[in-house]
Amino acid sequence: MTDPLRSIGSGAGPKLNQCHFNPPHQTTHYIESGPDDGPLMIFVHGWPSIGLMWRAQVDAFAADGWHCVAPDLRGYGDSSTPADNDAYTIENVVTDMAELHDHLGGKPAIWIGHDWGCVVVGELAAHEPRRSRGVVLTSLAYQPDGHALRTIVPLVDRTIYPADQYPDGQWDYYRHYTTHFEAAFADLDADLAASPASIFRPGNPAATGKPSPNATVTRNGGRFGAAHRAPPTEPDPALWPPGDFDVLVQSFGAHGFRPSCAWYLNDDANIAYARKAPDGGRLSQPVLFVNGDFDQICSITGNHQGDPMRAACPDLTVMSLPAGHWLPLERKAELIEAIRTWLQCKKL
Repeated sequence: MTDPLRSIGSGAGPKLNQCHFNPPHQTTHYIESGPDDGPLMIFVHGWPSIGLMWRAQVDAFAADGWHCVAPDLRGYGDSSTPADNDAYTIENVVTDMAELHDHLGGKPAIWIGHDWGCVVVGELAAHEPRRSRGVVLTSLAYQPDGHALRTIVPLVDRTIYPADQYPDGQWDYYRHYTTHFEAAFADLDADLAASPASIFRPGNPAATGKPSPNATVTRNGGRFGAAHRAPPTEPDPALWPPGDFDVLVQSFGAHGFRPSCAWYLNDDANIAYARKAPDGGRLSQPVLFVNGDFDQICSITGNHQGDPMRAACPDLTVMSLPAGHWLPLERKAELIEAIRTWLQCKKL
């Protein structure tokens, strides 16, 4: 079932269609734009976001003739928020996306991910390659053995994060979810507007090569330390248009941050699922990885974080942009041009 509505938020681009797809047991909300008969391009967000984060890219590629779709993943926005933490495995989310893809016609699509969305897109391309004719990953490298602490901590740059001081490196915040889950999402829930405003900040070039604040979450007693709530913070309108940021905040009003944070609790299941992919998770499609130069968590420059992706992606293109982790929001136009250039080069 699709329930189209007109307009969402107050971004500067054209109005977007707002739709709900309701297969058994799961609702996926998505925005769409562009001709229904255009080639399919699907944008997949990460933590703690919604499909609307891709407004600029959806507007641009819809104008180019693409049928653009940006879903809210389970646990986010107007999509379903199951009560069980183990509902948020990558396999479950890939199933959601496969069902949505079938609903949209099932023709091979260009899949574009950010953050956890890269994990979803990468695993979908590995397990069901017929669904994808090209993959774009922004701000998080593909891990063919699964994205989990056991696979990413060994790739930490120990020149920045000595093991005796930072056993989990920049991924300490991830560990904190697994050891102090209730407290971690309660801190975020304490101020549903200030939390995302404090999280969505542009990258700082001066911080490059220095330890990330996310590396000391455990020793500080939480993301926001002893205060256990985000400091009063105004959202950055250069990242989120004000109306769109309001939609983001409202999306956390009903269920808070628990569902989105539960994604961090399923490492064993996610590794087991990744290992079921044919050919060791090798991606046969053309892959574009766009790196944020100032990303203290996920940059692949000068470290080993991108090595498994390079080995698993024989047709890999790597580009870099001067941005932090929120690259699709920080460098909207530049990302659009990077993807356009790659699409043309690969004749996609």
